Amino acid sequence: MAAIEIREVSDKKTLSAFTKLPLSLYRNEPYYVPHLLVDRKKIFDKSGNPFFHHARAKYYLAYKDGHIAGRIAGIVNDLHNEFHNEQTGFFGFFDCINDFETAASLLRTAGDFTRKEGMGILRGPANFSTNDEVGLLIEGFDSLPCFMMTYNPPYYLDMYDRLGLKKAEDLIAYYIDDKNPPPERIMRIAEKIRQRSRVRIRKIDMKHFDSELELIRTIYNSAWSRNWGFIPMTEEEFEHTADDFKKIIDPELVFLAFIDDEPAGFQLAVPDYNPVLRTMNGRLFPAGFLKFIYYTKVRRIITGLRVITMGIVHKYQKIGLDLIFFADIYNEGRRRGYKWAEMSWILERNTLMNKSALDMGARPYKKYRIYEKSL
Repeated sequence: MAAIEIREVSDKKTLSAFTKLPLSLYRNEPYYVPHLLVDRKKIFDKSGNPFFHHARAKYYLAYKDGHIAGRIAGIVNDLHNEFHNEQTGFFGFFDCINDFETAASLLRTAGDFTRKEGMGILRGPANFSTNDEVGLLIEGFDSLPCFMMTYNPPYYLDMYDRLGLKKAEDLIAYYIDDKNPPPERIMRIAEKIRQRSRVRIRKIDMKHFDSELELIRTIYNSAWSRNWGFIPMTEEEFEHTADDFKKIIDPELVFLAFIDDEPAGFQLAVPDYNPVLRTMNGRLFPAGFLKFIYYTKVRRIITGLRVITMGIVHKYQKIGLDLIFFADIYNEGRRRGYKWAEMSWILERNTLMNKSALDMGARPYKKYRIYEKSL
């Protein structure tokens, strides 16, 4: 039997290997989209990522016969456990060759770390939390993932089952395009709700970005507070995330809703940059930046967008504001030349949001799963 060794990432060299592993592991996967390495380095930086102000993590590499064969992070998020009154650890950034023993060694190591920290459950994949990328792709392997959604080869499904991991929650991604527009009846209903509820929708004001950001953070933390797995974002985390988003958002695709001048909700959509990122192979400089400019400004190969999040404060969650948001993003997306959109992700148990997506004519086309096991 081949020798398997697990080593903790301990210096810049091993952290670089941890960061770059997916580039070599998935180089022949037709639907893999590399993350920008510079962005990954920011995420893994424990001194710069505000997530680590309330969390701890260890990164591990697996070696088989002396060659790197996989990676995993063991994560303890104190804010999650405080908010949910749990003792749950997480694993994330799991990537592995198609070898069960290697995978088992990695998961066991992450579990050992979290168990020593007092955790009783191991849950994942989470990179690092539900405010980041989460879930294992279990359905929808026939197309590229959308921007900031995870990807993994199909062999992971059997591997996770053999590892004793069980379903904790499924996340659904919906697809809608201009060939199958929302039913006219639903669009009329959305307009009637708009008039009846006195809702006012406006786009984000980039000239007052900081105050808009605080408004969105307040809505986000309030609107999602009862959702499974939700973790409130600290002010530092929100600003850290917003600093990245500010560079890539289209302000015409960020909506805020008010009812009688009271903040009622927001919706964020971004262009699907993955077709462009795919050409860059993880590198921003020097050629990657030129490719980004060429494919976004000259060739304009981005044809779709991702509706990343929608937050509606509790008192307005059952009046149909979600339909108004969906209708507005569909209309604005078409005006701006987008041909399709992904709505992701929506918790399987979120009955209202799933119904709204289906009512709009969207179809579920990818599914992701969060797993867990007892420690």
